[in-house]
Amino acid sequence: MYKARTKYSMLSSGRTQFLDTAVECSELTLPYLVRQDDDATGKRTLLQPYQSVGAKAVVTLAAKLMLAILPPQTAFFKLQMREDKLGEQFDPALKSEMDLSFSKIERLIMEYIAASNDRVVVHQALKHLIVSGNALIFMGKDGLKHYPLNRYVVERDGNGNVIEIITKEMVSRKVLGIAPPTPNDEVNSDAEYGAGEDDAEVYTCVKMDESSGSWRWHQEVDDMILAGSQSTAPKNASPWLVLRFNTVDGEDYGRGRVEEFIGDLRSLDGLSQALVEGASVASKVVFLVSPSATTKPGTLAKAGNGAIIQGRPEDVGVVQVGKTADFATAANLAATIERRILEAFLVMNIRNAERVTAEEVRLTQLELEQSLGGLFSLLTVEFLIPYLNRTMLILQRSNQIPKLPKELVRPKIVAGINSLGRGQDNESLTRFVATVGQTLGPEALMKYIDPTEAIKRLAAAQGIDILNLVRTPEQLEQMQEQAQSDAANQSLINQAGQLAGTPLMDPSKNPQIAEQAQAAIQNIAPPQE
Repeated sequence: MYKARTKYSMLSSGRTQFLDTAVECSELTLPYLVRQDDDATGKRTLLQPYQSVGAKAVVTLAAKLMLAILPPQTAFFKLQMREDKLGEQFDPALKSEMDLSFSKIERLIMEYIAASNDRVVVHQALKHLIVSGNALIFMGKDGLKHYPLNRYVVERDGNGNVIEIITKEMVSRKVLGIAPPTPNDEVNSDAEYGAGEDDAEVYTCVKMDESSGSWRWHQEVDDMILAGSQSTAPKNASPWLVLRFNTVDGEDYGRGRVEEFIGDLRSLDGLSQALVEGASVASKVVFLVSPSATTKPGTLAKAGNGAIIQGRPEDVGVVQVGKTADFATAANLAATIERRILEAFLVMNIRNAERVTAEEVRLTQLELEQSLGGLFSLLTVEFLIPYLNRTMLILQRSNQIPKLPKELVRPKIVAGINSLGRGQDNESLTRFVATVGQTLGPEALMKYIDPTEAIKRLAAAQGIDILNLVRTPEQLEQMQEQAQSDAANQSLINQAGQLAGTPLMDPSKNPQIAEQAQAAIQNIAPPQE
């Protein structure tokens, strides 16, 4: 069995070409994003590109992906009962009630995500995905943690499934409570090991245990396992999320969006450099004085504005750089390449608003799906589903949400073009009810559509808690009975009033009948509050 340090060094050789490409892509877009593995101290001077188009493209695309994957104020998933289990263990009539309960759980989960730093870390990981094509996220108890490509190695099987992950971090020995290694230690003799006596290389080794079907990991320092660092997690709720932007069969690492357009970015950077340097030369003003001229260069140089000196105008000339046509050609080509890059990274004007509507999110998702069709599918499998499962597991362990039976309830990821959480259900239900009313008429709508059920489904689709908001069937029945009782009482009162106005009911002419009518009026039950 290899030590984590040794295994990390072995797997690093397969990562070299991907890391070199990622560093070059980073230098053309966001130079601080990806660095070489041996650049741990961060003392390397970052080379700034001559253009900012690459940075703008990466930041914009990352923001759009963030909006589509984890949309604000909208759930990226919904809990639903398995249709094949409804008839066996639950009454299908209870489906609306269960949807309302699921909607409450969804709100609790989204509130937990909104209160955490998950969106910040995910946004950083998305930028790494776009530039380097790879990112690693660890879902710990204190929130998410992101590892760049130069801080981890991964090994996959033939189907692309992760079988081993090893991360590398520099941690102070004082924090770990570990003494520096002695000069005689074998680990200290490695020239590539360590950055000094104050820091230690901490390796985290994550493996899939086929016998138990769970993930196991531990940490090593100086080839020794740290005490208390061992941990496990279920197979479908691993806290280690290895993400890729594009996949190629047989490769352990992914390919980024920047790599696909690295040729245009190189050309644009070169043209931008030429334009900047050329403009700098062209803007320089140099005066030439003829060698046989009577005008003295020193006198001309010392002369102030508006000064009067002796000389001839024909003795003095100005150097003119006749490169205007060349500058125009380079500028036109740079503009063409810039437009092509911005289109590839979906850069467009975004409406500034305090609240992003569901329609805007839907349009953004549609645009992303049309341009990056397979990205949503890949992120759903490698990020959203494991992220949701892990989040639900954490909340269930802390009793913040009830435990749901896996054999009956399953989460459905609805990020992407397919739908917008329960907002898609809302849109479909509203369109259906409107179509029935327009096609068959209001009478048929009231005849065939149950208003109570429609209200429940609309509330569940919009994630609204209807407690004490919508009247229950029992309350509606009581209100109907009360209305009928009030109407009957009012009818008796009206009849008694009409009778009292007839000559027959005149007390002076028929006192007996008048007494009976008065008694009938007194016996009428008063209206209930």
